[in-house]
Amino acid sequence: MPAQDETLKIDKNSNVLMVAGSETDANIYYASRFLAPDPFIYLQTRGTSFLLMSDLEVDRARAQSTVDQVLPYTKYEARAKANGVSAPRLTDVLHVFMREKEVPEWIVPANFPLRYGDALRKLGHKLRTKDEPFFEQRALKNEQEVAAIRATQVAVEAALDSTLDLLRQADIKDGLLILNGEILTSESVRRHLNLTLMEKGCLAQHTIVSCGMDACDPHNEGSGPLRAHQSIIFDIFPRSNETRYHADMTRTVLKGTAPDALKRLYDTVLEGQLLGIAQVKSGVNGREIHESIMRCFQKKGYETGVVNGRMQGFFHGTGHGIGLDIHEPPRISKTDHILQTGEVVTLEPGLYYPEIGAVRIEDMVLVEDGTCRNLTRYPKFFELD
Repeated sequence: MPAQDETLKIDKNSNVLMVAGSETDANIYYASRFLAPDPFIYLQTRGTSFLLMSDLEVDRARAQSTVDQVLPYTKYEARAKANGVSAPRLTDVLHVFMREKEVPEWIVPANFPLRYGDALRKLGHKLRTKDEPFFEQRALKNEQEVAAIRATQVAVEAALDSTLDLLRQADIKDGLLILNGEILTSESVRRHLNLTLMEKGCLAQHTIVSCGMDACDPHNEGSGPLRAHQSIIFDIFPRSNETRYHADMTRTVLKGTAPDALKRLYDTVLEGQLLGIAQVKSGVNGREIHESIMRCFQKKGYETGVVNGRMQGFFHGTGHGIGLDIHEPPRISKTDHILQTGEVVTLEPGLYYPEIGAVRIEDMVLVEDGTCRNLTRYPKFFELD
C-alpha cells in the first residue's frame, strides 16, 4: 500500500473503507456503533455512511447501528455474479459498490487486510492508508463518553474496595497474608477482583496484582503468595460490556509496616503524580508534564537507568489516552503532544527499585480549559488499616 500521509485527516465527507470485526477493532465500532465478532464492511462517502451486512446480521444492524444506510451484502454479490464473477469474493462485492459510487480514492486504516488491499488495487481502486489515530475525533470525548468511562471507573473502585477488604481481614504469618487458613496469592486475589468486576458488567483481562520483586516489572501480572511489609500494585483496566469504554486505575498498598525507604518511595511517587495532575489543561504539552515529574524524582535522588542489567527508576511514560481502547492517543511521555479539551488521559508515574520495591499510582483525568476534571475518586493510601 502507499506510504503513510501524516497530513491526512478524516471528516464526515471523507471516503473511508474498513473491513473488521467490531469486537476487536475500536475504529469500526466507533464509526458504526454496531457490535459483531465477525468482520463486516463499513464505507463512508460524500457524507453518508454504509454497512454491507450478511443476511444473518442485516436486520440487527439496521436496528442497532448508527450508520445512515445498512445494505444487504447479497444484493451486491448478485450484481457481481451478473457481471460474470461466478463465485464473488468480498473484494468483488466491494468492487461493485465502490464502482457505483465513482469515488477516485478511499482511505483505509493501516491495519487494513493486505489481501483485500492488493485485490482492490488490481481491480483499479486507489487506497491511501492512515495510521492511528484513524479518527482524530475519537480522542475528544463528549459528555456521554465521559459518563461511560466514569461508570466503568465506579465499578473499578467498588471492586478494588471489596478486594482490599480481603487484605485488611488477613493475618500475617511467617511474612505471608493468611485469610481463613489460606495463603492469599496474586492469583486468588486477582480472581476475586475480576469476578467482582464481572458481576458489575465489566470484563477485566491481564489485571495486575503484583507484589515485591514482581512489581518492579511494570507489566508483570504477579504470581505466588502476597507478602507482608512489601508493596502490592493493583493495576485495573476493564471494559464495560454495555458501553465498551474502559477505565484504568492503579493503586499501591502494603499490608503490615512499610520500611522507611519504601514509604519514602511511595510519598515521592504520590508527589510526582499530584504534580502531573496539577499541570493538565488544554494547551499544555504532555512532554513538559512528563519531564517535570522526571525532574521531581531526580531531585529526590531517584535516578533512572540500567543497574545490574535491568532498568530501574521511572522508565515508562506518564500516561495515555483511554476510551474504546485501553491505550489510545494521546500520550503523555517524551513525545510532544498538546493536550486538548475533551481528551481523557491517565497520570501514572512509578518508581521501581528491586532493593526497595515498586510504587505506581494512577488516576484518569478529563482535559478541560484551564484545568482538568479527575474521574478517579478512590483515595490514595499506602499502609492498610
